[in-house]
Formats: sequence, structure tokens, C-alpha cells
Amino acid sequence: MSKYHDILVAPIITEQSNKLIEGENKYTFRVLRTANKVEIKKAVETIFNVNVLAVNTTNVKPKFKRTGKYEGYTQAYKKAVVKLADGQKIDAFTV
Repeated sequence: MSKYHDILVAPIITEQSNKLIEGENKYTFRVLRTANKVEIKKAVETIFNVNVLAVNTTNVKPKFKRTGKYEGYTQAYKKAVVKLADGQKIDAFTV
């Protein structure tokens, strides 16, 4: 497996991310915490063979969760929102 596949951990598929795909042609990924915008852009362009216009990243902090008598925190991760050029899309995200 190449290093580009290691950078993109998983796609984030929620109602809000689906609205971004349909309206603004932006795709959301869970990425490696040490990855920067340049590495994320190269990874998406190489894996999906598309042109990336912009990459926005954010560090998602852990949230406190409680289920019955068990309590703890969710895992912290880095999220990347990638804007593609007009007319291009990633077929793996279609539901």
C-alpha cells in the first residue's frame, strides 16, 4: 500500500457532507493527523485521478460520551474538506 493510501483514512459520509457534495462539489475525508494540505491534495489527485482546487482541514476534538455506566471520550481526528474542479466527481461517494 502506498503512502497516499495511508494519508486518507476514510470518507466521512453524513447528511451535511452529502449536501456539500451535491451543492459545492466538496468531499470530506478523515485523514492522518500528521498530514498537511499539500500531502492531502496529492493523495486525492493520485488515488481518484481528479483535479483538486482547495483543501480545508480541521482538528476534531474528542467528545465526552456516556452509555449506561460506561463513560469516556471519542477519538480525536483530523478532517479534510476537498474541493474538486467543476465537472469532476469521485464515484466512491455515491450512495
